[in-house]
Amino acid sequence: MLDVSDHFRNAIRAFTLNYGDPSTDLERVLEDDPKKNMAVLLKAWLLVLSNDASSFEKAKQILADVATRTLSYQDNAHYRALELAINNQWPSAVSVLDRFLMEDPHDLIGHQCALRLDGYQGRFHREAGRAARALPFWSKEDPDYGIMLSFYGFGLEELGDFSRAEDISREAAELEPYGYWPHHAVSHVLEMTGRPADGLKWMDSREALWNGSKCNNRVHIWWHKALFFLELGNLEEALLIYDEEILPVMRPVATQLCNPTALLWRLEILGLKAGRRWQDLLPLWQEQLAGMSSPFNEIHAAMAALRANDHFAYQSVLNNIKSKANTDNELAPAYREVAQPIVEAMNKFVNEDFKEALEGLLPVQGSLWRMGGSIAQRDIIELTTAVAAIRAGEKNIALSLINERLLSKPDSFINAKLVENAAA
Repeated sequence: MLDVSDHFRNAIRAFTLNYGDPSTDLERVLEDDPKKNMAVLLKAWLLVLSNDASSFEKAKQILADVATRTLSYQDNAHYRALELAINNQWPSAVSVLDRFLMEDPHDLIGHQCALRLDGYQGRFHREAGRAARALPFWSKEDPDYGIMLSFYGFGLEELGDFSRAEDISREAAELEPYGYWPHHAVSHVLEMTGRPADGLKWMDSREALWNGSKCNNRVHIWWHKALFFLELGNLEEALLIYDEEILPVMRPVATQLCNPTALLWRLEILGLKAGRRWQDLLPLWQEQLAGMSSPFNEIHAAMAALRANDHFAYQSVLNNIKSKANTDNELAPAYREVAQPIVEAMNKFVNEDFKEALEGLLPVQGSLWRMGGSIAQRDIIELTTAVAAIRAGEKNIALSLINERLLSKPDSFINAKLVENAAA
């Protein structure tokens, strides 16, 4: 029979592997010891990292209770980071965690939270430095070494060090075969280096490890597999993944809803019509439209509303973005300089005013990271910009943008199709 420490360790592993349900083990811990502060704080982190408005309210109630307790150094660091994260002060929250992780490089909860918050800001690459600071304090015999190594691999991938990222992430995948991060990192490397056939082999060889109910991010992994089919020109197979693999396990949570939205958008601009799928998808977004607090999520919500031809839903998202752009919050520049112009340009694009769409999208290219997400996820904006240039008849701009894409993916079906369309 497991004791409290075993249940807490299981909860931490489930949280950092993104495999299993940490909440079940946390409840067992808190039944035995309701005052175990780090278990309570991890429960709050699970709510905050969902980026869901109703979850934020629950997290605030938890923090109000914790504030009355005597806190250790570790407890206090997580408490302060949570306070900041709840108020969308993501950079400051990460700074608190970074400072603490230099003192306690073995705190996997802190590493995972900092990684996730950096990802929401388009700063996944910072994990390479964070993990590099910590790993020398770890031993390869430490039971969770593979988790820490997987964080490092994903950071290296987003840093553009693809060769090392692949080697390290494959090693981490051997150590933690059910881990989301090492499988995910290798998928990203194969996507970024234009190796879709290898990507499909990687996915197929490990499907039993990632395609199960315990994998909390399997929707995103299916999305990655669909991208490999897109790069090979097999649009119908990508659409089949949407219908048969993604939608059946979809939860109405914004971080998951971005996946089908991004996939349908890519398919449509590549020439495959989604039909009623947009109208069926938008209701899943409806509960998220008020109270969202992520530029990345809100951009995708606006895209879904536009494709579903729901002007009211689109305007609701845009108004929310504008209101946040005019605050003194740390995320305001991202809303003002990136999210708002992208969402307004996407409206022009959907309404076939391609020249204005292009003029709206070009200025944000240098700051695109601020929308959040990974490089592969943000490619949807760069792809749309290139298509807008083609459809606007701006041949030289289109070819310039395509030339940049060809640098990393010379054999891509998508890029070949863009070249063909630009030439025409």
